[in-house]
Amino acid sequence: MRSMRFVAAALCAAAALLTGANALAGSANIAVAANFTEPAKEIAGLFKAKTGHELVLSFGASGQFYTQIKENAPFAILLSADDERPKKLVDEGLGVAGSRFTYAIGKLVLWSKDPNAVRGEETLKANAFNKLSIANPAAAPYGAAAVETLKALNLYETIKPKIVQGNTISQAFQFVDTGNAEVGFVALSQLMPNAGGSRWLVPQNLYSEIRQDAVLLKASAGNEAATAFLTFLKTPEARAVIEKFGYALDPKSGS
Repeated sequence: MRSMRFVAAALCAAAALLTGANALAGSANIAVAANFTEPAKEIAGLFKAKTGHELVLSFGASGQFYTQIKENAPFAILLSADDERPKKLVDEGLGVAGSRFTYAIGKLVLWSKDPNAVRGEETLKANAFNKLSIANPAAAPYGAAAVETLKALNLYETIKPKIVQGNTISQAFQFVDTGNAEVGFVALSQLMPNAGGSRWLVPQNLYSEIRQDAVLLKASAGNEAATAFLTFLKTPEARAVIEKFGYALDPKSGS
């Protein structure tokens, strides 16, 4: 009987500790660039399991998030698809100085569901497709990189009439995935779970490096869940997920 009472007491103590930990857990709203959708979901799950903190993830174009944050949208962190907008938020007094870092370096890919459609830059030069999908270059850095690539190849003016724009890189991907465009510029991370079709990993010399920066927003500087998540993003555990989805890592951003 005494041993049973001891076990019961231990279970109660464990339950109390668990309840206390959950009571201390917080939450944070995170604005996430659309290309980082799947890695963010996986990392958020690992983060919650480790800390108990809940993340509310919103996915979209970095330019749209920047505008919303300027209009006081209740985000704690911006995981942008570029480094320009996080820097501007810090310069404009909306981001916490010193919190900005490069969490991932993106890679641009020309992709088609047709396994015979993409044959490197020759696919663009042949111009044998009806529609080429890209993300809106004004709002999405991967769209800007697509335009840079076409201009670097001296093909932009020729192909421009065939371009269809998605509001985000996710929509640009959907245009190709649903057959509304035969080919499209997408993020490599979007293709990691999809082995089908044909693709060309665009050489880095054709577009500016896509450095994706995170920044803590000043309104949430005291949010424990938000600050803990930024720290977690730098851990080997989180960086392994990022790398798994095809991103390069900035060696300076590891913890």
